Amino acid sequence: MGRSGPAAGAGGGASSLPTFVALLRGVNVGKGPRVPMAAFRELLAGLGYHGVATLLNSGNAVFRAARGTPSAHEARISEALSQQLGVDVPVIVKPANALAAIVAECPVEAGAGDHSRILVAFTRSARDLAGLAAIGRMAVPPERFVTGRHAAYLFCASGIHESSAALALLGRPPRIATTRNWATTLKLHALANPGG
Repeated sequence: MGRSGPAAGAGGGASSLPTFVALLRGVNVGKGPRVPMAAFRELLAGLGYHGVATLLNSGNAVFRAARGTPSAHEARISEALSQQLGVDVPVIVKPANALAAIVAECPVEAGAGDHSRILVAFTRSARDLAGLAAIGRMAVPPERFVTGRHAAYLFCASGIHESSAALALLGRPPRIATTRNWATTLKLHALANPGG
């Protein structure tokens, strides 16, 4: 229902190019900035990215690119959002294989009923990831906050809205991380890694 695409370059050799996931922080929620997903797809296609697809309305996109590092893609997308849509939001880009590692290293055994109770925090760098340590001190058992190699994970046993740690992670700056629940993370993984 919330998945759209591809928007550009879906055929030919483009399908063999490296795949990336772009995550926008805090768009289309509450009083946050608005980024229509159709406009986001058009923006990414205009930057020359291939096979652009978006997921849900929370600022998630998958694309393929012939070259460029995640940080270079973050800078290009951020600049385009500012110039074309007048939106200044943090952009985090992960290669598809990094997203696969994030899924694989989740420390919580997640049944289907737990998918909305697990938050995955994505950061640009290991330094930013380490900067989330204070969130762990806010987790009240049986909540669990675990920092992995590629992301941080918060399991909210009683639900996200009942967790002070989750509200801190989702809320105010520093804007070093963006979060997705486990259900969305799995959907992005499937979209970015269709073969596995």
